[in-house]
Amino acid sequence: MRNGKRYDRGSGGGLGVLLVLGCLVLAAVFFLRQPEGTGDAGTRETSLSEDMAGSGERGNTQEGDSASEAEGLEAEASGESSAAAEMPGGASTGAESEGSVESSVISEAETSLQEVEALIAEMTLREKVYQLFIVYPSSITGIRKVTQAGEKTREALENYPVGGLLYDKSNMVSQEQVRTMMETVQSYARIPLILTCDEEGGRVNRLMDTVGTTRVGPMYEYREEGPEGAERNAGTIAADLSACGFNMDLAPVADVWSNPDNTVIGDRAYSDDFEQAAELVAAAVRGFRENGVACTLKHFPGHGDTSGDSHNGSVYVYKTLEELRAQELIPFQAGIDAGADAVMMGHLIIADVEDEPALFSYRLVTELLREEMGFAGVVMSDSLQMKAMTKHYDSGEIAVKAVKAGVDVLLCPEDLEEAADALIAAVESDEITQERLEESVRRILTLKYKCGLL
Repeated sequence: MRNGKRYDRGSGGGLGVLLVLGCLVLAAVFFLRQPEGTGDAGTRETSLSEDMAGSGERGNTQEGDSASEAEGLEAEASGESSAAAEMPGGASTGAESEGSVESSVISEAETSLQEVEALIAEMTLREKVYQLFIVYPSSITGIRKVTQAGEKTREALENYPVGGLLYDKSNMVSQEQVRTMMETVQSYARIPLILTCDEEGGRVNRLMDTVGTTRVGPMYEYREEGPEGAERNAGTIAADLSACGFNMDLAPVADVWSNPDNTVIGDRAYSDDFEQAAELVAAAVRGFRENGVACTLKHFPGHGDTSGDSHNGSVYVYKTLEELRAQELIPFQAGIDAGADAVMMGHLIIADVEDEPALFSYRLVTELLREEMGFAGVVMSDSLQMKAMTKHYDSGEIAVKAVKAGVDVLLCPEDLEEAADALIAAVESDEITQERLEESVRRILTLKYKCGLL
């Protein structure tokens, strides 16, 4: 009996022929099926190899597994565990997934460090010093109202290789004009630029009132919308900034409107409650980051409980450090924990610490903000053209004192050349060590790498 049919032994030669033909058919079927199976496995191995080659260090991630599953390919029992061990149904094991993600993060960090260190190694002292400055385009071009980037801008960036440019309403004509200006100025820089502005929403904006980006009101008005509202607003602002060519915003405000008489902060704050402000600021940071724009917490260590305005003169904070830790610092810590890229120092004198502005205080910048609060990003000054600075210090003195305290970025000094020359002289005399200077350059370049600029 074969395949349910009885063959008659007495059929003689006919039976033999049938047997031979049957064997040939079976052999042909077997032969034809072998390449099909081999080709399937080979296709998967080729696909995995291409996925791994295409994704660099991340070749062993779930992306390769998902591609295999989408093609309906199954792992053979014989030796494909080296490519990707899969759970029933094709899902990667949790341990493998975590390991792949961790390896990817480590590889990304190593790549960032290598590229940044290679760039630092080839920079001159002057280039390193100028990386610490973000200035108005008028400060380097000598043109009062800059609305385009031309030959004058190209020459200015060669002479003053600053780390970034800050734009205000005078530079804005239309969204297309802004976008073209940003693209052109970026093309002139040997080291890509941080391009930023103050776009908080409400009364502090540079694009909404000039070129018609999405209107967002004062952050205080949205406090009852919770973290979702704060994240949504930040995302909207960030998307508009990115579309116009900016890569960083000098927002969100992490100050708390705890003093009703405070008008310089007022409804720029997210809340008048410290805990609520912390929740909303952290959400805003996420909104900025998820939309590809670096963000800045301001004004450390807290400008909300003051009655003075640092635009006009010195402003004092009379709380102790312990009181600040229990109140003003809560939103800053939340923003740092959420991944804020930069923290701006306010021109505030904390009487309990010392009788000088916070950006000159090693205790506040390095010991409190960096060491105690764990902030590893870029620390910047507020505008150095405010009277809280210019009434009492010259540009060179401000630059040297701030960098010695731990500040990385000096925003819009009144006299850029004087500030830069003072830093160069301080490094050459070893008042500021080369290592200290390179710490700041490294943080700035790392931020640029994270923004996709390097």
